[in-house]
Amino acid sequence: MTETATANGNGAIARWRARRRERKAEEQFQSGMDYLMSTPRKVVTVYIPLSIIVIVLLFPFYWMAITAIKPNQQLVNLDVVNPYWVSEPTLDHIKALLFDTPYLHWMWNTMLVAIVATFLSIVASVLAAYAIVRLRYRGAQWIGGAIFLAYLVPPSILFIPLSIIVVNYGLWDTPVALMLTYPTILIPFSTWLLMGYFKSIPFELEECALIDGASRWQILTKIILPLAVPGLISAGIFAFTLCWNEFIYALTFISTPQNKTVPVAIVSEFVDGDIYRWGSLMAGALLGSVPVAIVYMFFVNYYVSAMTGAVKE
Repeated sequence: MTETATANGNGAIARWRARRRERKAEEQFQSGMDYLMSTPRKVVTVYIPLSIIVIVLLFPFYWMAITAIKPNQQLVNLDVVNPYWVSEPTLDHIKALLFDTPYLHWMWNTMLVAIVATFLSIVASVLAAYAIVRLRYRGAQWIGGAIFLAYLVPPSILFIPLSIIVVNYGLWDTPVALMLTYPTILIPFSTWLLMGYFKSIPFELEECALIDGASRWQILTKIILPLAVPGLISAGIFAFTLCWNEFIYALTFISTPQNKTVPVAIVSEFVDGDIYRWGSLMAGALLGSVPVAIVYMFFVNYYVSAMTGAVKE
């Protein structure tokens, strides 16, 4: 009896000591976490790096904004005036941009080309991605990899054969030439992105629909596309942004000033030999970046979620 009581007592003491060590370890861990979450630690690990990143990212927009409202004498005399500040702001450059040039027409051309090319690219990418991911046939994965490798081909190589095709079809110097050539650089990446997002949708949903007698087109339009809205928005943002900022194709296929897009027009129309009208150039670049910034601002959450789903796959 005595030996049993002694053993029980030793066991109780051992369990008490073990719980005490666990509590002590939890207290040390909590104190360490409190240190990590302390204000000095946050300043070093969070606030300072974020501040540097924000300054680096926003500085080009700040520079465009102050250059667009600087008088001409302050644009050329950087040794006399502070280049990072404006002492006598003016709106002359913005007025000259909007009222003395067809800038609004250039914006309309850019918007029309970007919307049409994005729509065509998304439609083709949806069909291609769904066929690669869901339809069972030999070599589907190899086809998906080949489509993505096509995205790695630089546009500076493609515009030469594409220019011959554009001329033969009588599309030279028309916005239609850009609408039909931009998808060549948009479809590969959009297809790869949608492939990853379609893989995250459970296949059981389609099996149930097939058992109920639904066709592949009904499955795509009524099940897959509603569930893949974040992925579609993400691919649309990518395609729209690339169309809006594209330069090589727009410079090659368009020559008439009235048909040019914003990136090409502001460079070609505000540079006279070796004279750069920096005020109007920066004003045009700043106003031209506003639509893209608005698109990102409204759809950034969908963009991040779709990219996360694509990377997981």
